[in-house]
Amino acid sequence: MITAQARDSFERIFRKAAQARLPIEPGDTCEIAPVGAGDATRTDAMKGAQVVVLTISSIVFRLLLILHFDENDATRGYYLKDDVERPFQEVFLEICNLCCGAMNQELLRYFPDLGMSTPYVLSAHCLPYLRELNPDFVSAYSVTLNGSMQLAATICVCADAPVDFVADTSAMEETSGELELF
Repeated sequence: MITAQARDSFERIFRKAAQARLPIEPGDTCEIAPVGAGDATRTDAMKGAQVVVLTISSIVFRLLLILHFDENDATRGYYLKDDVERPFQEVFLEICNLCCGAMNQELLRYFPDLGMSTPYVLSAHCLPYLRELNPDFVSAYSVTLNGSMQLAATICVCADAPVDFVADTSAMEETSGELELF
């Protein structure tokens, strides 16, 4: 069971991380609008022929962050700019990993034992199978960068125990993805 305040906290953490990590330039806009929860697993309702899946796991829950995208000219142009050396998916997976990493950092404040997967790309046709996980919480979003570049996102959380927390996202730590050495 995931409480209403925990659901709200997951959503706010996602919004803050997406707005901080999905845009390439600091001045780029990132508008996030909710999509009907029932549409979160329908491929015709969500933008993107492919999805990037990342997982944050704890002892009490498993969170899947799913970012939907089309590898079209607009998306390649936005994320690659003039970089012809690096493949699009390499760059995009790095951005997705930074977004999930920002969520992971915030969740570590409330859940000290978290693990995060590496990103992987799947066909969006796999989304209906999220129902097989029997999720306790699913929310979906339309993401628009700079008013024209479209992505979508789905958050799917499966709880193994009651989940209740209130996230304070007002002071999410700003980092640029650097590694910490101990």
